[in-house]
Amino acid sequence: MKKKVKVYVSLKQGVLDPQGKTIESSLHSLGFKEAANVRVGKVIEFEIAESADLENQIHDMCKKLLANPVMEDYRFEVEEVVRP
Repeated sequence: MKKKVKVYVSLKQGVLDPQGKTIESSLHSLGFKEAANVRVGKVIEFEIAESADLENQIHDMCKKLLANPVMEDYRFEVEEVVRP
């Protein structure tokens, strides 16, 4: 059975996020003054075969490639692949 994995990667608190600051400034210039502390991240989705150590495999993928553990945090969700 295949699983669908969504990995959410974001900069750690305290790490400068220039892209987030630019978006926040643009939101303010468009009249959305309430927007604050904008942070930009990424979502990575993939399918993988189910295995007994699936969560460990995903942690390894994140630590080795998908996230930079020095600057970024990550979390992930695993769900069944549903095909129509």
